[in-house]
Amino acid sequence: MKNETNTIDLLGLKCPLPILRANRIIKNYKKGDILEFLVNDEAAPDDFKAFCQTKKFNLLSIKRQENIKIKIKI
Repeated sequence: MKNETNTIDLLGLKCPLPILRANRIIKNYKKGDILEFLVNDEAAPDDFKAFCQTKKFNLLSIKRQENIKIKIKI
């Protein structure tokens, strides 16, 4: 069974708000869910790397295009 990716818009938020909001939002999901966060704060990729290591989440990808897409599996 394939997990559905849930996209969460955190555009316009500056450090540390993307991580703080992500931490609160993740509590509404269950282990194994895949979340994709849309951000445009340049500090967010490094923040999400550290966040995932601390919380033992799997950082699946970081893609930089018009905005930054960070995909994790909780």
